[in-house]
Amino acid sequence: MKPFAGVYTPIVTPFRADDAVDEAGLRANVRRWMGTALTGIVVLGSNGEAAQLDDDEADRVVAVARAEVPEGRPFIVGTGRESTRATIAATKRAAREGADAVLVRTPGFFKTQMTGDVFTRHYTDVAEASPVPVLLYNVTMFTGVNLPVDVAVALAQHPNIVGMKESGSDLAQIADYVSRTPDDFTVLAGSATTYFHALCAGCDGGILALAALFPEECARLQALVGADRLEEARALQRRLLPVARSIGTAHGVPALKAALDLLGFTGGLPRPPLRPAPSQIVDLLRTQLGALDALPLVH
Repeated sequence: MKPFAGVYTPIVTPFRADDAVDEAGLRANVRRWMGTALTGIVVLGSNGEAAQLDDDEADRVVAVARAEVPEGRPFIVGTGRESTRATIAATKRAAREGADAVLVRTPGFFKTQMTGDVFTRHYTDVAEASPVPVLLYNVTMFTGVNLPVDVAVALAQHPNIVGMKESGSDLAQIADYVSRTPDDFTVLAGSATTYFHALCAGCDGGILALAALFPEECARLQALVGADRLEEARALQRRLLPVARSIGTAHGVPALKAALDLLGFTGGLPRPPLRPAPSQIVDLLRTQLGALDALPLVH
C-alpha cells in the first residue's frame, strides 16, 4: 500500500468565545474521529485555520491532538509557511510533537515570483531538513498559485517527498499528477465535490472536510471505486454533493464548524476576521444533514 494512502479529514481548530483554543472540544472531536473509518487526521490544514494561529498555539494544537491519536493511525501536520526558514522550523517542531508526516502548502504571497525553480528549491530544502516525510499541498483557491505538474513530478523523485494533496478540481491536472509520478507516490484528493472523479482518475484517497461529517461514507466511496462498483459510488457522491458544496467553496470553514456543531461535535467559533455562519446557512445545513439522516435524535 502506498504511504499515507486513505481517507483523512483536515480537522477544525475550535475556538471559544474568548478566542482561545477549546482544548477540551478538540480532544473530544479527535477521540470521536478515531472511532470511525478514517485512516487518520490532518491537523493545522486550511480548515484548521492554520494561517490564523500563532506558533505557540499551533504547537499546542498539535500536542493536544497527538495525544488522542493511537499509534498506527497516521497523524499529519500542516507546516506550510511563507518562508522556507519558517516552514522548516514548523516542520521540525511538528516532528518533535509526534507528526508522522507534514503537509506543506505552496507559499504564495509573492505570487509572480513563485516560479517552478522557486518551488523546487523550497520543497527540496524543506524535505532535506525534515525529520519526517513531506507531502506537497497545492491549494490554489487560497494561495493563488498553482504547483506545476512538471515540478511535482521532479519533486516526487526526492526520497523524503512521498505524496501530495491536490485541492483543485482540475481533473486533467490530477490525472497528470497520478500518471507521471512514481508508482509509490501518493496523490490525495482535496475537493469533496469532485472526489468520485478524482478517485476514478487514480487518486489514492482524500483529505476532505466532508470526511469530518461523513467519515464512513467517504471511506465507502473510495472502497466502491476500488471495487469497480462505479454506479454505487456515483450515487453516493451525488447524495453527499449538496453538503460538500456548502462546507466547501460556498461557505467554507464557518459552515463546516456549524455543521459539526449540528452533529454534536465541537465546531466552535471561527477566528476573526472569519465570522460564524449566519442563521440562514445554519438552517440550510440542518436541512441538508437531515436529508442524509445524519442529525442526532432529539429526546
